[in-house]
Amino acid sequence: MCNHDYMNTEQQPSSVERLRGWFTGRMPSEWLDGALEVKLDREEITVIVPMPAPETAGEASASEQAAAWEGRSRRFREDTRQQRIEIAHEAEHTFGRKVSWGVRAGERVVMFTTFSVPVMTRLRQSERLVLDTLVDAGVARSRSDALAWCVRLVGEHEDSWLTDLREALQHVEQVRAEGPRSA
Repeated sequence: MCNHDYMNTEQQPSSVERLRGWFTGRMPSEWLDGALEVKLDREEITVIVPMPAPETAGEASASEQAAAWEGRSRRFREDTRQQRIEIAHEAEHTFGRKVSWGVRAGERVVMFTTFSVPVMTRLRQSERLVLDTLVDAGVARSRSDALAWCVRLVGEHEDSWLTDLREALQHVEQVRAEGPRSA
């Protein structure tokens, strides 16, 4: 694998579309209530299955709705486990990446499986002190947890900026792929 391919972390639209099509074709249609959400990086394929929200009484409290959603997502997880394992094994063999599963109903998302991948980094003392402060304050159990917390926080609060950055990277990849034009 060349360094350019290794350094490319952007989800290529054609790759994500191909994966979404492949997973949609492999899943029983009764599982789906809309289009799958598929995310891709170097190590993992994340598949989030859309499902209808459970029906509750019109005056149901937020607590009742949350409990109904939790029950629905757990039932889906248990009822589909064996087939999801088979699909994941086939996908891992075909695409060379682990598969994580989750479900979505409206804004609620429950992930069944996710993978934690070690990431090496070099930090200066001032940066390590930030992580140590988070550990000392009980926000995180370790420097690793503190760093993951920081990444999640940036992802939550800078989503539009990260989206713009990803779109710019796609444009760079497109220009790079076209190469220089000969006269």
